[in-house]
Amino acid sequence: MPVSKCPKKSEPLWKGWDDRAQKNGLRHQVYAVNGDHYAGEWKDNLRHGKGTQVWKKTGAIYEGDWKYGKRDGYGTLSLPDRETGKYRRVYSGWWDRDKKSGYGVQFFGPKEYYEGEWCGSQRCGWGRMYYSNGDIYEGHWWKDKPHGEGMLRLKNGNRYEGSWERGRKHGHGRFFHLDHGQLFEGFWVEGVAKCGTVIDFGRDEAPAPTQFPIPELKLLDPDGVLQDALAVFSQTQEEGEEEEGD
Repeated sequence: MPVSKCPKKSEPLWKGWDDRAQKNGLRHQVYAVNGDHYAGEWKDNLRHGKGTQVWKKTGAIYEGDWKYGKRDGYGTLSLPDRETGKYRRVYSGWWDRDKKSGYGVQFFGPKEYYEGEWCGSQRCGWGRMYYSNGDIYEGHWWKDKPHGEGMLRLKNGNRYEGSWERGRKHGHGRFFHLDHGQLFEGFWVEGVAKCGTVIDFGRDEAPAPTQFPIPELKLLDPDGVLQDALAVFSQTQEEGEEEEGD
């Protein structure tokens, strides 16, 4: 008996064209309507893998990792310098869903940059900031500002070590006036020192020490003061126990 074969169904031409138009794998250069262009790896029509993106409006260039259309992984962002015409690196580090996240270095100017941790494109965690005036802050950050424990070292060598809150000295801290050979230890509120003590510190090595040293304060009868304090403490405890017994 003759054997009949069913002819294969032919797919519409548009479907083949559409399959070939899908961006997957490595593409040399793909331009957007606004002039932006990307060269690199794709997956399901999204930038995915290693690639370089150039934004026409700003001239910015990103080179690094992508994940489903967003900067994700390690990459470097650069901008054109108006004075030299060359590109200068702005940020180099880790990204998460198009935001700086993890360890990275941000350049704010030729002599001003930050190296440390990021979260949601804000300085957050531990980091070190080099300011253009020569000051250096090293410590914890939160929402792009010094927050927590940190140290600010001024250009002249003086430094503050202590607590910070929203970018200002707040809480217990110590300020070393090394130029005058003194140390202030006390309590700050919103950047203002409210109370504390000042003692001589490194006076012999200070470049501009004060005219007269700070006299050392001593108790005339430290043993007697201690005995009186212990007596008051014991009496307070006994009265507390009697109140609990009643």
